[in-house]
Amino acid sequence: MTDPRSLDKSADSYLWARWLFLRALGLIFFSAFYSLAFQIHGLIGERGVLPADYYLHQVSSQLGQLEGVWFAPTLFWINASDFALTLVVVAGLIASILLVFNFRPKWTIALCTLVFLSCIGALQDFSSYQSDGMLLEAGFLSWFFAPRGSRPGLGATDPPSRFSLFMLRWEWFRIYFESGLVKILSGDPTWRNFTAMDNYYQNGPLPSWLGWYVEQLPHWFHAGAVAFTFLAELALVWAVFLPRRVRIPVFFVLTALQVSIISTANYAFLNYLVLVLGILLLDDRFFARVGFPVAQSIPRELTPRFRIYRRVESAILGVALYTTVVAFFIGGSGSVLALPYRLLSPFRIANAYGLFAVMTPARYEIEFQGSNDGASWIAYPFRYKPQDPNERPGFYAPYQPRFEWNLWFASLNSWQANPWVVLTQERLLEGNPDVLGLFRRDPFNGRLPEMVRTMLWQYWFTDLATKRKTGAWWRRQELGPFSPAVSRDKAGSPVFGVAP
Repeated sequence: MTDPRSLDKSADSYLWARWLFLRALGLIFFSAFYSLAFQIHGLIGERGVLPADYYLHQVSSQLGQLEGVWFAPTLFWINASDFALTLVVVAGLIASILLVFNFRPKWTIALCTLVFLSCIGALQDFSSYQSDGMLLEAGFLSWFFAPRGSRPGLGATDPPSRFSLFMLRWEWFRIYFESGLVKILSGDPTWRNFTAMDNYYQNGPLPSWLGWYVEQLPHWFHAGAVAFTFLAELALVWAVFLPRRVRIPVFFVLTALQVSIISTANYAFLNYLVLVLGILLLDDRFFARVGFPVAQSIPRELTPRFRIYRRVESAILGVALYTTVVAFFIGGSGSVLALPYRLLSPFRIANAYGLFAVMTPARYEIEFQGSNDGASWIAYPFRYKPQDPNERPGFYAPYQPRFEWNLWFASLNSWQANPWVVLTQERLLEGNPDVLGLFRRDPFNGRLPEMVRTMLWQYWFTDLATKRKTGAWWRRQELGPFSPAVSRDKAGSPVFGVAP
């Protein structure tokens, strides 16, 4: 029989929550490195769309070596060859697996965070996502949160500090609350008139087939989803600072919210990370009541060395806390108060968040097409993006196809704002195998096309009647060229601007 006094003590202990969170964090890091393993050569390899070696050379030329390293913190300053890219990603995969198995968690977290930062620091346009900052911030904070030792188990003799636990909860809170604030502050009319969710499921970067079915529901359901979003992001999240009798029920409500988002769209590891951060709202008393062995923290002896460590930890986390507040309110200003944010921003460990401040009003897709005569064009098939109207949207998260994700953002602007799209056309014209690997297959079967262009399409989910009649999940309309075609001159060099 469980001693009630043990349960009372475990109400302020978070050993099981930490253990579960760190195992889940390892899996999330693994998903990030796993997806990069199949893409990094095509994105920033020696023959990729945006070669890292060339990028770092340009940064160094413009900023100087020392400032350049701070601007783009990455191990690839040492070597940015394809072999180095592979080596770094493999190191990340190994470290994340070791973290999952609780082997030297403090050091494996440090390695995962360093390796992921190195990739993000060199990925350029392919790393402009809030989710990357969320994972780097969680990794940084988790180093202080994790127990010492080679095989620490629950780490009962090295319980997490209150400050590190607070900072991880603070990240969870900010992701929700700041996202709620920006929805109001943006002035987007769809949030104000409760229509933001009416077309949300079809207009996101990578919809799922379940999202197709939810889209068919009546407006009152979608309006209710808007109301619940505001309730969750602006009100319920404050439970993190309230007693456990409020905090734990809110955990279940917001976990259900994250599961619904994961089920209806593919936002890579973003929602998985938010979901597992929520585990830190639960204490050991909760886990004991649901069948976990009773866990009790054994506070460490306050030796002089440990006191110094705690003071250093408090100082570092205090700066991070201040920076996260500054980031949201005056991060873009030149104020001296924002100096810590400007200094830390390349490392993305103290961020401002704001998801879906403005809802995307329509779904556009950029399609790459090749031709040998300028009259007959063949599309390059994507692996994950909507393209064939009859192909069912899939589930890919937490896998993150960064190339296709970026095309969604590019479709909302001009090609001049996304020159990497034209660079991709050039790589396809060359038959570059690494860039071709970003697509489902090479439609020219190894032969080189004479020209490559991009076309812009608009997509809509079909309705139930159309789906039953035709089997189509999408309907689409061609809007015209997105960027000019690229062809080869007599010397075989790419020529930009040929009319498609």
